Amino acid sequence: MSSFGKIALFIDGSNLYATSKALGFDIDFRRLLSEFQTRGTLLRAFYYTTIVEDQEFSSIRPLIDWLDYNGYTVVTKLTKEFVDATTGRRKVRGSMDVDLAVSAMELAEHVDQIVLFSGDGDFRSLVEALRRRGVRVTVVSTLSTQPPMVADDLRRQADVFIDLADLKPKVGRVPVDRPGSREVRQPPQFLARGSINRSDRVE
Repeated sequence: MSSFGKIALFIDGSNLYATSKALGFDIDFRRLLSEFQTRGTLLRAFYYTTIVEDQEFSSIRPLIDWLDYNGYTVVTKLTKEFVDATTGRRKVRGSMDVDLAVSAMELAEHVDQIVLFSGDGDFRSLVEALRRRGVRVTVVSTLSTQPPMVADDLRRQADVFIDLADLKPKVGRVPVDRPGSREVRQPPQFLARGSINRSDRVE
């Protein structure tokens, strides 16, 4: 089933987490991988996330470890938390946007389609650049929340837009009767996107 040829998934971890939470369900990452394996030849599935420095890693570490051992290339980065001098609010400095964009451009010549799991409008120029190179770009986010989680210009730039709400039956976590299922539960706080990218080269 190679209707869309060679595919790579690029998952903006914190953005996908926020989107699925806004829609009221958890992502089953095993089912997500299986779903896109049926849509073409899945070459790589990248998962980008940041980790706040000096905080316990335990909240995100189980998910990162599970993804790492189950077919995903996990790309992480330490970020720093600071207090904004103007507002007095705690903020996090650092994101994975550039890392994701660079990897996507490097992989462009090896794939027919890139599926971007993010609604972040900052990726509009990346989508435009990938399409100029002949790569079909699908954006996965949602219009079903108020306000929508996807930036309008990102959605319009993509070849295809998939609403995550429509994917729920295929990639949503099936509820279990009791805690302690075999699947690692997603962490409650997800500032995450990161450590070190160990295998970014194309085979």
